[in-house]
Amino acid sequence: MGTTVEGRADGRARLSTGGVQPLGPPRPPHYAGGHVHPSPGTAEVPSDTDPAARLASYVDVWWAAVEDFLAVASSLTPEEWQRPTDLPGWTAHDVLAHLVHLESLTVGGEHPEVEIGDAPHVRNDMGRFTEQGVVALRDADPTALVAELRSTTQRRYEELRAHPPTDPAVTAPGAFGLIGWDTETFLGNRPFDVWMHEQDLRRAVRRPGGLDGLPAAYCAQRLLRSVPFVVGKRVKPAPGTSVVVEVGALPPVGVLVGEDGRGRPVPVEEVGSPTATLRTDLEAFCLASGGRGEPDLARWELTGDEELARRVVTNLAVTP
Repeated sequence: MGTTVEGRADGRARLSTGGVQPLGPPRPPHYAGGHVHPSPGTAEVPSDTDPAARLASYVDVWWAAVEDFLAVASSLTPEEWQRPTDLPGWTAHDVLAHLVHLESLTVGGEHPEVEIGDAPHVRNDMGRFTEQGVVALRDADPTALVAELRSTTQRRYEELRAHPPTDPAVTAPGAFGLIGWDTETFLGNRPFDVWMHEQDLRRAVRRPGGLDGLPAAYCAQRLLRSVPFVVGKRVKPAPGTSVVVEVGALPPVGVLVGEDGRGRPVPVEEVGSPTATLRTDLEAFCLASGGRGEPDLARWELTGDEELARRVVTNLAVTP
């Protein structure tokens, strides 16, 4: 449902109809006193943080992502709303409609059961569900949709602040709960979905930005947690292979392939001389891991076993 990605502390993840389905609690930005406070060079804290504080931090980073998205969306012209995005079959208007649809579901809105017509990019039931929300709003005035998104998210934010969730295992609201999501999965994925689509919007209208804030760091680090899965399950190098991925100013990720073929996260200092090292900027990494077209290898610095490094880059996509 929208863009989802997650992994476990041991680096494992599994694909689902909504992307990479969470197998364990994601790590949020640091939370203190009702506000997000990023630690130096990271947007994450250990997943054993107090559950209520952890859930509250997701709400704060989601709200920051919403405000950033609305700032961009409020400035678009009628012509810009019709520009194609990197997402097959979707215009900038469709991205907006998608967020309006999903956010409406969080406050009890009804899902529209409409015919989606010829949509070759829809490949499963989850894709059909998502496309229905877009098709139902395709003729809506974008200014009205921006206003609806602002109103809906403001209502949801006020509800979450007035009655903050405390139990990560509680079933998520509405359709999100019906697909098996708990509160932790749901709250942790909403900022990811919003920020990724803000970037889709920015690329469509050639207005780069939004790459140096907390939502960007949060989302990049969620994607970085899928690297052990990519190395072990997709690239499948020999046991003992080690890979280091460096993304901008974020903490680097080390991966070591065990005798069982699984890629496991390890501290970079324990890797020593890695078999391959990959370096890039945050945007290039999120484009590759977010499945937005073919990775631009010119934006990657690959050292060590370059063939292995290229295979890692070209297998990074973990969202539909």
